[in-house]
Amino acid sequence: MKLWLVTSNEHKYIELSEVLSSFGVKLEMLSTGKAEVRHEDIGVIALQAARLAYRTYRLPLIVDDSGLYIEVLGGFPGPYSNYVYSTLGLRGILKLMEGVSNRRACFQAAIAAIIPPFEKVFRGSVCGNIALEPRGTQGFGFDPIFIPEGGGGRTFAEMSVEEKNLLSHRARAARSLGEWLVRRFAGKRL
Repeated sequence: MKLWLVTSNEHKYIELSEVLSSFGVKLEMLSTGKAEVRHEDIGVIALQAARLAYRTYRLPLIVDDSGLYIEVLGGFPGPYSNYVYSTLGLRGILKLMEGVSNRRACFQAAIAAIIPPFEKVFRGSVCGNIALEPRGTQGFGFDPIFIPEGGGGRTFAEMSVEEKNLLSHRARAARSLGEWLVRRFAGKRL
């Protein structure tokens, strides 16, 4: 079974490839950015971007969208995480959190799959806390400041891909996708 991931992010490709390979899925990367759709729901964003990509490529494909939701900031940056990361960066988020004791945050992921005639969205989330300073060199985005529950106090950036995939929002969404693919397409070729 082969699926195409629409992304320009090699890290997402590596993480998703590892999870989906355990379900017999070969993931290929369509090395292009996904359409930047604006909406409050990352599931809607991922699905709209997947539909636009499918119109161009006509391949069974998936699109991932994720957001970091910080409790004390009212869920900010949420669906605008990529923009906030590229404009404020890690230091900007940490500046907003200076002197704040409630550091609770959750990462959410939505993976939209278009495998005609099906269009489905798979979701995953993980909660934890925002670190006081960036730590680690692995991963990407907000990984150096996010400490997931069950991670032994380490940030995602302090974990290997395999360790991160045991806990992450993206891996949880990917496992839901993989389980659905096995149930729906067992023994069939995509």
